[in-house]
Amino acid sequence: MADKGTGTGTVEVPVLIVGGGGCGLAASVFCSDHGVGHLLVERHAGTSVIPKAHYHNQRTMEILRQHGLHGAVAEQAAPVEAFAKVRWLTSLDGDRPLDGRMIHEMDGFGGGVLRERYSAAGPVLPTRLPQSRLEPILRRHAERRNPGRILFGHELVEFADEGDRVVATVRDTRTGAVLDIAARYLIAADGGRTVGPALGMEMRGRPALRQITTVYFSADLSPWWREGAHMTHFLNPYNPGLFSNLFEMGPTWGKHCEEWVMHFHLPPDEAAGADEEAIVPRIREVLGLPGLEPNLLGVTSWTVQGLLADGYRRGRVLFAGDAAHRQPPTVGLGLNSGIQDAHNLAWKLAAVLTGRAPDGLLGSYEAERRPVGRHNIDWALSAAAHNQAILGAIGLGANTPPERRERMFAAYFDPSPLGAAGRARAAEMFATARGGYQAHDLEIGFAYEDGAVCPDGGPPPSREPLRDVYRPTTRPGHRLPHAWLDRGGRRLSTHDLAGAGLGFALLTGPAGAPWCEAAAQVAEKFSIPIRTAQIGDGAEFADADGQWAAVRETADEGAVLVRPDNHVAWRSMGAGDDPAGALADAISRVLHHDSAAR
Repeated sequence: MADKGTGTGTVEVPVLIVGGGGCGLAASVFCSDHGVGHLLVERHAGTSVIPKAHYHNQRTMEILRQHGLHGAVAEQAAPVEAFAKVRWLTSLDGDRPLDGRMIHEMDGFGGGVLRERYSAAGPVLPTRLPQSRLEPILRRHAERRNPGRILFGHELVEFADEGDRVVATVRDTRTGAVLDIAARYLIAADGGRTVGPALGMEMRGRPALRQITTVYFSADLSPWWREGAHMTHFLNPYNPGLFSNLFEMGPTWGKHCEEWVMHFHLPPDEAAGADEEAIVPRIREVLGLPGLEPNLLGVTSWTVQGLLADGYRRGRVLFAGDAAHRQPPTVGLGLNSGIQDAHNLAWKLAAVLTGRAPDGLLGSYEAERRPVGRHNIDWALSAAAHNQAILGAIGLGANTPPERRERMFAAYFDPSPLGAAGRARAAEMFATARGGYQAHDLEIGFAYEDGAVCPDGGPPPSREPLRDVYRPTTRPGHRLPHAWLDRGGRRLSTHDLAGAGLGFALLTGPAGAPWCEAAAQVAEKFSIPIRTAQIGDGAEFADADGQWAAVRETADEGAVLVRPDNHVAWRSMGAGDDPAGALADAISRVLHHDSAAR
């Protein structure tokens, strides 16, 4: 790359990515795969050393699979069977009557009884891998695919949107050398620290819900640990101020896990003084292990927020990840949403920068992703409040008066018929937490109602109020339903038919030959790749188990147009009078060609 670090000349690049966390690195990989030239700058010298986000939902893993990252992530990650449970305990051990008790457990996050349902819905399952281990994988792939242009230890000093380009000054934090950059577009994936405030972008909502102190430590918990938990909530019968959550962080998963993260929900005055001297006794008391010698790896305090940016675009600046939305960790939507932002954005940037679409296509990024961001924030806030409400309703919450607390816990574990009845009532209340721990439809059932889609007036699928049941649909704007196909003895998913390097896909039934012929004409007209796939008896792609026929919602003569990000762009329920004309109109609308004339 010319003039790197010399302070002379200007580096011209189509896209500048500011921020090298999970969202920014994912954006780099996706841009590379779509042929989008870019430069990434990150002020820190390395990737995150704090575990932070660790649950990667099914939609995110599908995206990583599409971009050749799934294997590298899955190699280190916990498989779904290793985190099938959500548990509430009093402690791990202890010699008091109420120590070491299981209050409740339920399946969650695609494990246990949920696994069959999740397996049917997608080609891959969710995984768990802390961000401190995910980011090095993303960085390695970003550097391989865009060598010399992933610059850690480089901070954005200033920038300006000049209308037809963004000009920026970047400084090497080690040497002080300055680099001038001119880019067509800037992706702000900086967590909202620099770019948004400089443009006056407001983050609105609830800025300070509660304070969390996170402790990252290593310890041998194998004599007491119950395997298979995604998260373990600790409710101390004797001290309500010790409400906390514990998570495995690997690198070994299960009983012999070496590293852990514990979240303490502390009052602000206590959180401010959460140093090693105060934290280690708290860990021991929460776990009921007075002799434990944990090795602290890091202690951070942070504020739980529910904030959404005023917009996802300002001129030639596009916001993604925490720069656009911040939500409570409940439901695990934060990094997942950021990676999905980048996935939505990359193919659109490629279309605009190659001249296949006008700049107006990028307006669909905000139209599609901001409503999803809003809903994810609201859902996470609701789930967090509901989880606390459950504990309050059964008398085990932090607000139970101290004089009643031990008595309520003792009543809960009472072996009498009355105690059994109380636990049964509590189990029904705990089951309503599936809106947070089993939110499958929220994770993969979200839809784009406006943007780079052609609505056909079809109603959305019916939804369970707690969003725990996903129902596949080819309705435009929704994620393409997954179905396993067979092509000459090779098994592949419907998701494998579109993507970076493949472009759009047109999926038809066995009688859809006219649509396939039309696709060849339209692809040439718009200079875009459209892969065609006839699916069914006697067709190139066999639907031996009838999976595609069960979800396609079109006749044998119909067609489904799929975007590179595997969202349905348009569909025809049956044969058309003018397939080439109908498909050309759909592509024109999806790519926003009408916006070029405005």
